[in-house]
Amino acid sequence: MTTTTGMPIPEADSIEIPAPTIRHQRLIVTLYGLYSREPGNALPVAALIALLGDLGYDAPGVRSAIHRLKAKNVLRSTRVGGVAAYELSESAQTIFAEGDRRIFSERRDDPTREWLMALFSVPETQRHLRHKLRSLLTSLGFGTVSSGVWIASSSVYDRTQELLAESELSEFVEFFCGDYLFTGDVRAKVAEWWDLDTIDGLMAEFLAEYGDADGTWARLLGDDPAQALRSSTPGMCRAAFRYYIPMLTLWRRLPYRDPNLPLEYLPEGWKEPEARRTFARTHQLIAPLAARHTHRVIAEHRP
Repeated sequence: MTTTTGMPIPEADSIEIPAPTIRHQRLIVTLYGLYSREPGNALPVAALIALLGDLGYDAPGVRSAIHRLKAKNVLRSTRVGGVAAYELSESAQTIFAEGDRRIFSERRDDPTREWLMALFSVPETQRHLRHKLRSLLTSLGFGTVSSGVWIASSSVYDRTQELLAESELSEFVEFFCGDYLFTGDVRAKVAEWWDLDTIDGLMAEFLAEYGDADGTWARLLGDDPAQALRSSTPGMCRAAFRYYIPMLTLWRRLPYRDPNLPLEYLPEGWKEPEARRTFARTHQLIAPLAARHTHRVIAEHRP
C-alpha cells in the first residue's frame, strides 16, 4: 500500500515505542482529558480496559485505578446503554479546561517583567490548610522566598485568585506586584527561590525518552498532519496511540513546574524550551492518529 504521493506507508512495527513507567491513574486521566471531557460523554469501563490494554496494562489494575479516581472525585459512575461507564466530575472538567493553554502551547508564555509576591498566614487552628495552600501555589509556578512568602511572574495573578477563591483560601493571602530592586545577579536569587535543578532534571528525563519524537514521526509520516492522517493505517494509528498517550502523560505536569520566567533569569541550557518544542511538534503530527484509534476502540465497546 502507498500514500497518495506514491510513497510506501511505513509499517507500525518499524516504530520503537518508549515504555516509561506510569501509573494507571495518570494514563486514565490523560484519556479523559483528551477524549471524554464534555458532560455526558462517559467512557464504558470495557473501553478503558481495552485502551489501557493497548498500553500494556492489565484489566484488574485498570479497574482498581478507576475506583481510586472515583474515591478522589475525579470520576463518577454512570451507565451508557445499560453498561457500566465513568465520566469526569465537574471539578475535573474545570481543571482540564484551564490546563490546555499551558500544556499544548508550542511557545512559552511571554511573562511580564513585574514580580508577583504572595504573602500568606494561616492560623495555627487551621494549620491543615497550609499544605493545601502551598500545593496550590506550587502548581501555579510560584517559588519560595521564605516561609509564607512566595513569588512568581505577575502573569499568573488572575488564575491564582480564581483558584484561591475556588479552594476557599483567599482570606489567607495578600498580593503585591512590582519591580525587584536588586543590583546583583538575579539568576542567583531565582535559583534560591525555585528548585531549578529538579525542574531541569524532569525536562531532561522527558527528553531522554522523547527527545527525537518529532524527528522520528516526521521521518515516518512526513511533516503534514493532514496527509499523515489520510495515509494512516489502523496499525499506524494504534502505534501513534501507544506512543502519544504516555508521552502526553509525562509532559502534562511539567509546564506547571516551570517558573515561566524570562530565559535570562534561568540557567544556561535551560531545557524547557526544547522539551516544549519537541512535545508540541509531535502532538501536531500524531495526536490525530491516536484519536482515530481511540474513537474506534470506544465505538467497539459502546452498546
